[in-house]
Amino acid sequence: MYLPYYVSVFAASIICSAIYLFTWHKHYDVNLTLIFAFIPVANLGYLLEGLATDTFAYLNALKITYIGGCFLTLFILFCILNLCKFKTPRWVKLVLFLASSTLFIGTLTSGYYPLFYKDFNFEMIDGVQHITKTYGPLHNIFYVLIISYLAFGLVIILYSRFKMRQVPRTVLDLLIIPNLICVISYFVVKLIKSPLELIPLGYVFAQIAYLAVSDRASLYNVADTVVDSMVKEDTIGYMSFDLKLRFLGCNSIAARLFPHLNEIALDDTLSDIPSEKKILHFLVSFQEDNSNHSFLHTENLDDNDPDNDRFYNVNVNYLYDGSRKKGYIITFTDDTENKKYIRLIDSYNEKLQSEVEAKTKHIVEMHDNLIMSMAVLVESRDNSTGGHIKRTSEGVRILIDELVKEGRYDLSDEFCRDMIKAAPMHDLGKIAVDDAVLRKPGKFEPEEYEKMKKHSEEGARAILEILLNTDDESFKKLAENVAHYHHERWDGSGYPEGLKAEEIPFEARIMAIADVYDALVSKRVYKDSFSFEKADSIIMEGMGSQFDPGLKSAYTNARPRLEEYYSNL
Repeated sequence: MYLPYYVSVFAASIICSAIYLFTWHKHYDVNLTLIFAFIPVANLGYLLEGLATDTFAYLNALKITYIGGCFLTLFILFCILNLCKFKTPRWVKLVLFLASSTLFIGTLTSGYYPLFYKDFNFEMIDGVQHITKTYGPLHNIFYVLIISYLAFGLVIILYSRFKMRQVPRTVLDLLIIPNLICVISYFVVKLIKSPLELIPLGYVFAQIAYLAVSDRASLYNVADTVVDSMVKEDTIGYMSFDLKLRFLGCNSIAARLFPHLNEIALDDTLSDIPSEKKILHFLVSFQEDNSNHSFLHTENLDDNDPDNDRFYNVNVNYLYDGSRKKGYIITFTDDTENKKYIRLIDSYNEKLQSEVEAKTKHIVEMHDNLIMSMAVLVESRDNSTGGHIKRTSEGVRILIDELVKEGRYDLSDEFCRDMIKAAPMHDLGKIAVDDAVLRKPGKFEPEEYEKMKKHSEEGARAILEILLNTDDESFKKLAENVAHYHHERWDGSGYPEGLKAEEIPFEARIMAIADVYDALVSKRVYKDSFSFEKADSIIMEGMGSQFDPGLKSAYTNARPRLEEYYSNL
């Protein structure tokens, strides 16, 4: 009638062993593996007992159950000793194993000799087993051995729990469970004389507890593996924590860097240790953002001599058990020599950069002066525009200032600087105009005017040649546009390409206003200078036809400064 029960516990023990096998890796304690191997065998014996219909079958099944009785408590004891880090001499283990083996051999005499059972009777009455038995001397020794194993194991657990700070307390708490289950199954149930064997059920509960033990204990073994594989020299430190930030262990390098770790017990929560806020910062930063896993730690060896500082690259990563995330590992790699080398290189680079900047500034000044000299040289050929490039450059500067103040256009500092720098180059193409045309003391004939108009294209070509090897591409393009298109008109009637509206580069539109304004208020061989009022009237009339109407407000705001500038010439 109890057969379904025995089938269920046997199946459960097989499932637990299968789970253990699936999660197994080489760092598991060998005694855990033996426990999971022997429990299904013992439970098979209890199942076969339930199926037995005669004395021979029952006794053979009973002998199988004693595999568990004789050896499981021994393996449990060995497992406790290993996990609690007790170094047990091999000869002691051998003696205990031989004692358990001798008892198991004694169980095999059941039915033949009165060593384990003096008397044994089995009957089937109405399909129900009726068993009477009288224990022999070996059975009493069997009980003594089991009690000794269980009692000694419990003493070791309790001793380690309260005296040994470097033994994982979580594992110790888990180890107590199967030990108590065995005591209850073997002895307490016997006292109440239950007709149902609860030992196989106790084995299953013990397996569940040991699954938790193996899972937890593997964390500490993984930490040992990390030490073996990563710490090959004394420049690498490591410390590890579980997912709840409970301390799992560290090596001597990490303990030297963070001395308070020597006072922390395994499984202490890091957040409860205020002296280690820096470590907590590393872990919390990594938890908040997994990509934020690299830090720098400085070890100050001498407050009076920073050159003695040690620098460590800190790396935080997950601690894996197989493919499962089980915690965090922090590694510290000594990078002092590299950091000092980089510091030396940086110092040298700063000095070199300073020298390069000084040389570059000097070269740029020479380059700018050369361009200005060329512009002045070109202007000296034109007897009607003396000082034009200087005046238009100042006009551009004033217009740029007002445009920046307005804020309508997103003008970068680089654009403003390049615009002012390029203004003197706008008439550079006049160098290609024949002197007879350029120096004519009067208005041009149509043919002469066509020749004069070519100066814009020639100017763009000359600038491309002059600035061919410059690295400043933005300035080269802007200067080319200023020279090429400053005679284009907003309505498309200008030259050389008849561009209109926003087809005309913005820099050329600015240059056009400054160029025409100077031509109006300056004296030429073919005309007198116009008054500021008349020049302003012409400029304002040209807004929307000759000039960009979007620049009207900037010009209006710039007018007082332009008039002041030209009045002081």
